[in-house]
Amino acid sequence: MITRIRSFFSGDAADALPLLGATVLALILANSPATSAVQSMLHAMVGGTVLGLDLSKTVEHWINDGLMVIFFLLVGMEIKREVVEGELSQLSTVALPVAGAVGGIVLPALIYAGFTHRDPVALQGWAIPSATDIAFAVAVLSALGKRVPLGLKLFLLTLAIVDDLAAILIIAVFYTHELSTLSLLLAGACLVGLLALNLAGVRRMLPYLLLGTVLWLCVLKSGVHATLSGVALAFLLPLKRSEGEDTKARGFVRLEHALKPVVSFLIMPVFAFANSGLSFAGVTADLILHPVTLGIVAGLFLGKQFGVFAAAWAMIRLGFARLPDGTNWLQLYGVSACAGIGFTMSLFIGTLAFDHRPELQEEVRLGVLMASVLSAALGYALLHIGSRQRG
Repeated sequence: MITRIRSFFSGDAADALPLLGATVLALILANSPATSAVQSMLHAMVGGTVLGLDLSKTVEHWINDGLMVIFFLLVGMEIKREVVEGELSQLSTVALPVAGAVGGIVLPALIYAGFTHRDPVALQGWAIPSATDIAFAVAVLSALGKRVPLGLKLFLLTLAIVDDLAAILIIAVFYTHELSTLSLLLAGACLVGLLALNLAGVRRMLPYLLLGTVLWLCVLKSGVHATLSGVALAFLLPLKRSEGEDTKARGFVRLEHALKPVVSFLIMPVFAFANSGLSFAGVTADLILHPVTLGIVAGLFLGKQFGVFAAAWAMIRLGFARLPDGTNWLQLYGVSACAGIGFTMSLFIGTLAFDHRPELQEEVRLGVLMASVLSAALGYALLHIGSRQRG
């Protein structure tokens, strides 16, 4: 178990590099003469009619509704593996990070609502500051190496997994639009088919992936966001505790390992490039002081750290949990601050919340970027100081 956790953190720290590179490139191009060409490319129409289905969408929509399905498939697989055979299967280690995750979801949403409650449209973005970007948060901890106790890294990992699961539920419940009954019925039939394959003991991944592709098409036309098809497919893939971690040939593990580099080095950077471009020429006082911008910055930077730490502190003081081994309170607060690095999931929820109000995407990008940078800087500083106190 310890080896797998260390491997996870080593991999996710490296995942942050292409994501950071794509973000920097998007910001450079957004502030150069090439910005119009980039926007034209992202808004170019691609696709046509396939089997009677209109699949014409912009490049940007294909990234958000197509490529991100694979991202959510991997997220769903990681959640399922942790539930079946990982940290989420052990109640003794789950209480503290689950409490922290709940606090880090509720308080940022309330703070955001406090800034935007006068504007019903702006209020739709209440979930934007509730998400944590695991790749960047892990990168901050990994930069400090062995000075950060393994128990603290495990706390962040479990918190981020619960955070991702909550984000999936939020998207399913609150960011679903007009529904197509026929498409939903067909999607339901696909889910039944996937369940039947699982119950029949089918272990090969190909039948699941083929039926999962049909599921994606149905969900794409249903009004439910297409990325949820990736999560549903992940939860229905075959995985049993009895197989053990040493059975490296099993289909689930092989698929997960195959998807990891694709998501890390292609899908997440492409998404970041398409959704994080921000023209600094347009950053005015009105943009900075817009309720959406302020709500995101206050929610992510302040709400996340206060919410995560307060909930964890309460669990420890009430005797329901204890500090991770080798950890002090300042280090726990530093990790809580790192949870305010929202980025990928926050930007994604922003695209859903303001799908019909693209002019608000500038506020979303500015708020997420500001809050994530502030959270990373504070988290690193507190963890660095905390590690010296421990030593």
